[in-house]
Amino acid sequence: MLNPATVHGFQSRTFWIVVSGRHPSQSSRAAASTFFGEGCSRRNADAAQEHEMSTNPSSVMAAFKGFQQELDTKHDKYERLVKISRDVTIESKRTIFLLHRVTTVPDAVDILNEADIKLDGVRQKIGQIAEELRGEDIYQFHRAFTPGIQEYVEAVSFLHYIRHRSLISLEEINARLVFMNAEKADPKGSAEAMPVNAQVLTFQVTPSDYLLGVADLTGELMRMCISSVGNGDIDTPFQLSQFLRQIHDGFSYIGNTGPYEVSKKLHTLRQSLGKVEDACYTLRVRGSEIPRHMLADVFSSRTTLIDPEEGVV
Repeated sequence: MLNPATVHGFQSRTFWIVVSGRHPSQSSRAAASTFFGEGCSRRNADAAQEHEMSTNPSSVMAAFKGFQQELDTKHDKYERLVKISRDVTIESKRTIFLLHRVTTVPDAVDILNEADIKLDGVRQKIGQIAEELRGEDIYQFHRAFTPGIQEYVEAVSFLHYIRHRSLISLEEINARLVFMNAEKADPKGSAEAMPVNAQVLTFQVTPSDYLLGVADLTGELMRMCISSVGNGDIDTPFQLSQFLRQIHDGFSYIGNTGPYEVSKKLHTLRQSLGKVEDACYTLRVRGSEIPRHMLADVFSSRTTLIDPEEGVV
């Protein structure tokens, strides 16, 4: 005996076939064909639209392509400046290491002349920076080359102090950063290119880079003080102490009105000043008690007692 529900379903199915005139599987195939047909036509329409935009770009697309090229050019220039700045930093550090040898030799003229040659090479690198920045806003790329410029200021000011026992000014530094850029023409049949349209390029060290470089100079002067004492020179530490005190007073006068990095390096400056003053105190009080060849060891042991976190006030 048949189930009433089965009979009812069979009757409904038969009625639907009679009314519609086609089998349910045929309806499913027709719906699928309609769906996939619409998908293909939509994809074809999208492809045609993309082809039209590529062949006939709109003003918006053209503008964004221009932005892309501008950003790529800026990023490439930024990376080139970073590489040049690294070279400037390396050569400036080598010059500083060379200048520290003046306390160990009786005649420092050869060392100072060699330092001049090295700094001339550094200035040629800075000339490349000036060439990259020609026609550009310097502050858009300042972070790319500021480490190298600060290191250069430190090296130049260190050399200037050894020679003149004074601090080099910002104007004197910028006066040496003037470059002649001669564009060369290469006519046919000539062995050498002829310079034409010579242009003068200048690079201006910013006041913040100058201050940060001078702040780093105090650390080198502190090392020079300890090295001088170790070699029996008891006059240089007192000269350095007075000079560092003047620099410290100048930075204290700036206070919080200067760049943020200046306030950070003021802590290191105070540490360097404290070590030099401690060396002068030891020389004045116990200089006659300690043999000269032992003074450097005494100062090295005393400077390690200074708390690097608290510094010297």
